Amino acid sequence: MAIIYNTEHRTITLHTGRTTYQMQIDPNGHLLHLYYGARVPDTSLAYLYVLTDCGFSPNSYESRYRRDISLDILPQEYSSCNTGDYRLPALDLSADNGAWGTDLRYVSHDILPGKYHLPGLPASFGSESEAETLSVLLKDEATGTEVTLLYGVFEDADMITRAAMIRNAGSRTIRLEKASSLCLDVPFGQWDLLHFHGRHCMERMPERQRLIHGIQTVSSRRGASSHHQNPFVVLMDHAATETSGVCLGAMLAYSGSHRTDIELDQTGLVRIVSGINEDTFAWELAPGETFSAPEVLLCWTDQGLGDISHHYHRFLLNHMIRSKLVNRCPILINTWEAMMFDFTAERLMHFAQDAAELGIGMLVLDDGWFGNRNSDNSGLGDWTVNTSKLPGGLLEIANGVHALGMKFGLWIEPEMVNEDSDLYRAHPDWALSVPGRKPSMGRNQLVLDMGRCEVVDALFEMLSTLISQNGIDYIKWDMNRNMTDIYSHALPEERQPEASHRYILGVYDLMDRLTTAFPEVLFEGCAGGGGRFDAGMLYYTPQIWCSDDTDAIERLTIQMGTSVGYPIATVGAHVSICPNQQTGRTVPFGTRALTAMSGTFGYELDPAHLTEEEKSQVKGQIERFKKLRELIGTGRYHRLSDFNCEQDVVAWEFSKEDGSQALLNLVVTHPRANGHGSHVKLRGLCSDAVYRIAEAVFEGRQIVLESTSLSETLLEDRRFSGASLMQAGFTLPPLLGDYPSVQLLFERVDEVLECVR
Repeated sequence: MAIIYNTEHRTITLHTGRTTYQMQIDPNGHLLHLYYGARVPDTSLAYLYVLTDCGFSPNSYESRYRRDISLDILPQEYSSCNTGDYRLPALDLSADNGAWGTDLRYVSHDILPGKYHLPGLPASFGSESEAETLSVLLKDEATGTEVTLLYGVFEDADMITRAAMIRNAGSRTIRLEKASSLCLDVPFGQWDLLHFHGRHCMERMPERQRLIHGIQTVSSRRGASSHHQNPFVVLMDHAATETSGVCLGAMLAYSGSHRTDIELDQTGLVRIVSGINEDTFAWELAPGETFSAPEVLLCWTDQGLGDISHHYHRFLLNHMIRSKLVNRCPILINTWEAMMFDFTAERLMHFAQDAAELGIGMLVLDDGWFGNRNSDNSGLGDWTVNTSKLPGGLLEIANGVHALGMKFGLWIEPEMVNEDSDLYRAHPDWALSVPGRKPSMGRNQLVLDMGRCEVVDALFEMLSTLISQNGIDYIKWDMNRNMTDIYSHALPEERQPEASHRYILGVYDLMDRLTTAFPEVLFEGCAGGGGRFDAGMLYYTPQIWCSDDTDAIERLTIQMGTSVGYPIATVGAHVSICPNQQTGRTVPFGTRALTAMSGTFGYELDPAHLTEEEKSQVKGQIERFKKLRELIGTGRYHRLSDFNCEQDVVAWEFSKEDGSQALLNLVVTHPRANGHGSHVKLRGLCSDAVYRIAEAVFEGRQIVLESTSLSETLLEDRRFSGASLMQAGFTLPPLLGDYPSVQLLFERVDEVLECVR
């Protein structure tokens, strides 16, 4: 069993394959956290906590004669407010008589087969053979508030999930001021915080810093998980590296305004509280009503940051992403960077014909196909075809593309509306806006109130008709504006703080309805690039456009930061034109392809502008990616260089779980005169196995191993032991020029290594 209750010690222990998580019900009914770490036997770990004088901290009433017992220094599973714990609360509420705070005490618990689900919210899934659920009921007697703490235990996956459901079991209305998903107290250790900051066109930049005494916050108030702070943090031991040391990850599966606070208190205990951002949130609960807080995915390892990544990658692929189309997207070409708003039906069909001749599998028609849409100033909300551009309609284009043997995809931005649109003219109150105030604008558009059922219903009707009547195979779902002027014209004054979360629930509802109605359509998430790249969105969209920055060198850092938590198969990545539209940089065609292959792989360019040599390269790149797709999408990903990409060489690797293959990728970002070559140590191989270089690609071109300038290193039939490749490493000769790149495929061979020539 993964969950064990000890009646003698009143402990509840959760076991995964390599970890143990334990809590205890104390004599006063407080639910205390005892341990989360390497797997240990089923014994009480309460001995870890030595009671000492509490200092200037209050005692609960039952312990009023004990100066060594205080909630302010005890580790807890879900912290209360205004009852003696001055650290971060997990829950804060007020009653209609003005009283605020909670005093949560244990009532009961249940151990259930399978994985719990959260109504209206994305959550991981698992069968009875894959997961168990622990449900713990806590109650605040003064208000009648009940909190059900939910724990999903995935024994084989080494993952524990947390969520909370708050029910008003009293007779008076209460107002939630804060309703966190996770409270986790980490009593011992010396920790660094790894988080992922950024901006538009430079998302998920890893930043590691030591914890300070006080509170460090990772948050978004933008109505989206955001380009700026991803809802994923990792605590790392000071000495932890990619391959060793203790790491603890907490990933919030939520796509709206979020907040994770990490507090280092006066005793050295670290408290992590994560969930919906309380700065933009409140929720009224009438008697009998329940509020569900989103899920957090927890993972612990003592084998370094790379192992954390492997666990999250496998877990998201197997237990969060519902679509069967993950890692199955045809190699596509998107029209945006080639045409933007300037296209006709004739030009589109020439574009599709050129793409089909290169072996590209899908054409995606981006912005500009609908309404009165010739710029970003009009048309959003009118999801009917622009017949001045496409007089034969979308179906004519879709049929023409399908006749070429390709699939057809479409860009939409359903959550937004332009003032210059039929939808806005008919329903101006459907847009979020503060009465009496001119709204701020982003891309000259407003945000629809997705918390209104009639808005979601109307969008579902429009979009389902669009998809079903036009042979759509793929939808790119964009969101190019963060939320301001948050005011719902459908909510009373006292419930306006609910609008932001209701918006996300409406987005989830629409996505759930569309993806359920059209399971054969591949939905890709996008929010001005990677502004909503989170586990919650992956529940509905099996891939997400990683960033609007398609510069291959910038993408090295963006994609490597993304890789810490999110699987490579979910990362939207394309080869774009040069000079690059975002940075003006020129990068070799082969290096652009190498970078894009660490994702879903596709193109953002006009095939008509390619040279014959470049067309030949495209055909080779497509065939190569098809061959390597399973290794890249489902293999283990290894960061072989610093994830900030601050070295002269950026290297990464994919290895099969059984160690039979490894794909080494290397880009020189800063060539050095009189350099000493590029040295890397591979990972994920079998130490006692023998490997050979089966294929080598230099700047996108296949190398004939015996007749190349790299032949001194890449000798045909050279053999290497797995141990030597991982321990001693592998060295490439100096690569000069503008961002040269190399890709090497190592394959295991069934022979004994007697010597290395």
